[in-house]
Amino acid sequence: MNQRIEIQRPAFDLIGISARTTNAAEAGPDGVIPKLWETYFQSSILSQIQSNNSELLYALYTDYESDASGAYTLLLGHEKGDGAMLPEGLCEAHVPAAKYMIFTTQPGPFHEVVPAAWQEIWAFFQTSEITRAYTGDFELYRTTQFDPNHAVVEIYIAIQ
Repeated sequence: MNQRIEIQRPAFDLIGISARTTNAAEAGPDGVIPKLWETYFQSSILSQIQSNNSELLYALYTDYESDASGAYTLLLGHEKGDGAMLPEGLCEAHVPAAKYMIFTTQPGPFHEVVPAAWQEIWAFFQTSEITRAYTGDFELYRTTQFDPNHAVVEIYIAIQ
């Protein structure tokens, strides 16, 4: 997996669907993340949103209770367009301006490369002098080029 530090990224807003969970809950059979993805793909969320950069799909991890061991909210969605209204049944999240470390997965099956990348990210920050900010981290999917069997995903981790 490749990694690099990006300069400050401006704030932006997302609209989508969300669920609250923990990494411990996701490790067991009752994880909500697979169900959230299923709901996203079965609904026509993008058609309900006035979006900037509609080809970009975000999986935003936000509202951290503490750190990687605490509860967080995951929102699957798209950038909110200028002047867009929040459609009924969807939620909105603000991603604050931040400096990010970007991890890019190797190509592979989506359901394998993303969890493996998170394992590497957690291990990296356990021994790194770089500190996570826990203000809002996200996976970025470019849907115009997306192949679930050969996915390359960028994971942005907010750092201090």
